Amino acid sequence: MPYFPNSDNKTAAIQLNNISLTRGKQAVLKQLTLEIPAGQWVALAGCNGSGKSSLARLINGLLQAEQGEIVIHGKRLHSEHFFDIRSQIGYLFASPDDQFFGLTVRDDIAFGLENLALARELIEQRIEHYAQLLGLIPLLDRHPATLSGGQKQRAALAAVLAMEPSILILDEATSMLDSSFRDDFLTLLTQLNREQQLTIITISHDIKELAAADRLIMLHDGTVLADGKPDVLLKRQHLLNTCRLEAPYALQLCRELKLHGIDIGESLDEQEVLSKLWALLSSKSLTATRSSR
Repeated sequence: MPYFPNSDNKTAAIQLNNISLTRGKQAVLKQLTLEIPAGQWVALAGCNGSGKSSLARLINGLLQAEQGEIVIHGKRLHSEHFFDIRSQIGYLFASPDDQFFGLTVRDDIAFGLENLALARELIEQRIEHYAQLLGLIPLLDRHPATLSGGQKQRAALAAVLAMEPSILILDEATSMLDSSFRDDFLTLLTQLNREQQLTIITISHDIKELAAADRLIMLHDGTVLADGKPDVLLKRQHLLNTCRLEAPYALQLCRELKLHGIDIGESLDEQEVLSKLWALLSSKSLTATRSSR
């Protein structure tokens, strides 16, 4: 059963009706039907070849399905509405080098905005805003080729966000970020999702990224293996095994502690586990103090 948290009175941002896609003789997606409400953050997980990236590229019009219908904000993904729909979708590839066009980071952020025929003043405002948001101010006049992998990914993300799309698709977009900026990045996504009601689709193998979403869809062999709340699905070992995902560290710790007689329940949140352990330790210390009196 598909999971739609907080979706009351929300129109669908994305509808996929009976979608099938093949490459050569291989079926990539098999009669897939999904609905994503506006403002929902959906994470897609699955092993390589499960159909995750193909699904994302279908939504963005980069691939065409042999069967079925794709509807974005009530409009069929068809030549008649193609430009309008594409302008509402921001897509960040796994490799940022695929998205650079200009001689500087500033030029790259400006490129898409100029295609929207925005006023120069507004373009400069957006460049400044999103460069500041992603820590790119010192890099604006650098050539993209001179940046590190993480810097390139941030520059590519700034160019996408500056277009202010209503739907953001991130295809393994955090793979080149270091752990500290990845956490900041997830905080930023949460902020954009909550404050601007941005519909987000993330494709990832990173457990923290999957757990941060409102909804997790696990794909296997071109079909939906599971669809629900991340904090429920990520506790099911058979699903993790099928998608070749490692259980979250916090969950592993909870299960290891239980094997040693310490049962604090199961959680994906490291801070929650730490709080429970501190509470347990404090309780035992208090009991020991009282017993010694």
